[in-house]
Amino acid sequence: MRVLVVEDEPALADTLDKALTEEDFAVDLARDGEEGLFKMTDVPYDAAVLDVMLPRRDGWSVLKAARLRGVHTPVLILTARDTVEDRVKGLNLGADDYLVKPFALAELVARLHALIRRAYGGDSPRMAIGDLVIDSAAKRVYRQGRVVELTAREFAVLEVLARSKGRLVTRAMLCEHLYNEDAEYVSNVVDVHIAALRRKLGSDVIRTRRGEGYIIDA
Repeated sequence: MRVLVVEDEPALADTLDKALTEEDFAVDLARDGEEGLFKMTDVPYDAAVLDVMLPRRDGWSVLKAARLRGVHTPVLILTARDTVEDRVKGLNLGADDYLVKPFALAELVARLHALIRRAYGGDSPRMAIGDLVIDSAAKRVYRQGRVVELTAREFAVLEVLARSKGRLVTRAMLCEHLYNEDAEYVSNVVDVHIAALRRKLGSDVIRTRRGEGYIIDA
């Protein structure tokens, strides 16, 4: 899943980048409010972490402008401002969650996963599709009760398809969710991951619509 971190403090931005990458998120960074708003408007992120005190445009303004432009990305406000008034303001402007600095990285990761699950219409970290079970918290996949070993990238592809079950997902959409803006990848990378998933899970799990993309039936 791809997330945007809008944070101007270099050490914290780098810490968040490293920590979220280690949790298999694809992370883009924005160092000021204008850059954050541009990226949030331009890319369909799965979630965004937004500081309030930012140069060029503060987080409140970024959030308000993004919502007015029709951006539905779940936003977690991450700030040292901890008054009730600040929390209410953030939520009223369209934030989906609010976390006060200092914070525990594990809590931030858990909140991001929860925001993404809700955005895709689910509450549980476990998704069941027939005899296939995908545990997004444990990053485990089971078929007929048996663990199926997947690479991190294979799991990410499967997770995107499963969260969009019943809906077509194009190659471009998969790449948008799997890779950050600095990533370099070959044109057939999605096909390679799909082929590996079919070998491990069975050919009946993921259907191809030739020339269009992939779908997991509901």
